[in-house]
Amino acid sequence: MTVLNEKLDSSAAFDDYPTRKSTEPALLYRRDPVVWGDGGAGPIDAADLSGFEEKGFLTVPELLTPGEVAECAAELDRLASDETLKRDERTVVEKDSDEVRSIFEVHKISELFAKLVADPRVVGRARQILGSDVYVHQSRVNYKPGFRGKDFYWHSDFETWHAEDGMPRMRAVSISIGLTPNYLYNGSLMIMPGSHKTFVSCVGETPEDHYRSSLKAQEIGTPDEGSLTILAERHGIELFTGPAGSATMFDCNCMHGSSGNISPYPRSNVFVVFNSVENTCVEPFSAPRRRPEFIAATDFTPVA
Repeated sequence: MTVLNEKLDSSAAFDDYPTRKSTEPALLYRRDPVVWGDGGAGPIDAADLSGFEEKGFLTVPELLTPGEVAECAAELDRLASDETLKRDERTVVEKDSDEVRSIFEVHKISELFAKLVADPRVVGRARQILGSDVYVHQSRVNYKPGFRGKDFYWHSDFETWHAEDGMPRMRAVSISIGLTPNYLYNGSLMIMPGSHKTFVSCVGETPEDHYRSSLKAQEIGTPDEGSLTILAERHGIELFTGPAGSATMFDCNCMHGSSGNISPYPRSNVFVVFNSVENTCVEPFSAPRRRPEFIAATDFTPVA
């Protein structure tokens, strides 16, 4: 494994974050800001914005009201029980069952979730962090049922978005809004705080149509155990709990994942990725072709 101990000139190569191009993993310094804006007007106060820059995430304890949570939860159930939607390519089922794992492009499927994406409490935070107008790179709802909910292995989203979607810079942010309570024992989100400042270059060539298997269980583009151990020992691991309606917002390069859910209590969330309109995707850096539109948008229209 290569660990870079000196910051490199970002103009030295076109691809500042090479991945899936070597037989050896590497830890590379981040070359982009974390907070792109000047911290001006927006729903995030100065302390939380500073914490986001340092740790790579922030939490919003009561983003949605109980009434809004109830509306979203009902919509979640409606989508999961829609047999037509279940046959749609945008719906991903578990690898070893027919249970819904995720439904992508949910802001185009559901009017309720479209309104949530455009809510100033949500998109306003993204604009403030990224310092520009933003568009939706990806949206989805995730289901992790009790007893059978599968894990999401450790990964940096940016590694995939860079390699397979052609996202040039680390200028995107995600928000995960809980629609069920997040407990210590039902597969809640885990993040290594501060890991967003190190890019893990992964090994393994991207196969054709990799998304078809990776959405169920990703193997290519996952970090090696040595890199994960270094990051965990350097930064530790934080696990996020909270009531339904709470949210976690995190940088695109945070190392994160979640364990399986063998508790009786389901865990579901709506997940939205905002990318800066000044960071629109180009050709993939380490894949034969772009992933489909429902996973990685090429419509860069700013959220109104």
